[in-house]
Amino acid sequence: MNSPSVIYRHACPIPGRFLALPTPSLQYQRVLEVRTPVHDDLIDHLVRTTPLQRGEAARIVLDVLAYFDERTEEFVRRRHRELQSRGLTNTEIFARISSELPRRAVAPPDLSLRQLRRLVYG
Repeated sequence: MNSPSVIYRHACPIPGRFLALPTPSLQYQRVLEVRTPVHDDLIDHLVRTTPLQRGEAARIVLDVLAYFDERTEEFVRRRHRELQSRGLTNTEIFARISSELPRRAVAPPDLSLRQLRRLVYG
C-alpha cells in the first residue's frame, strides 16, 4: 500500500540527479469518498436531458468534481504548463492565471505575480 508520503525517484536529465515525485494518487479518490445521493440525482438528470449513458454521465460528474477539487498550487502549475506549451511568455501566463483564479469555484486569496511564480518555480 502506498502512502501519500512515499516519494518515487525518477531519472533527471542532469547526470547523477533524480527527480523526487510524490506517489501517484487516484484522481477521484477524495471525490468517491464524499459521494452522496446528490450526485446520483445529478447523474440521473444528465441521463434524462442528454444522450449520455449512465456510466458516461457518472464519469463527467466525477471529472467536474475532481477539477474543482484541485488545490490552488496544482491549478497554477497545471495552467502554467498548458499555457507554456501554447507558446505564451511567462508575463502573459502569469497575468492570465491571475485573472482566472478569482473565477474558480472556491476562489483562493489574491496572489501576487511573485507568489504565482514561486508556486511554479519554487
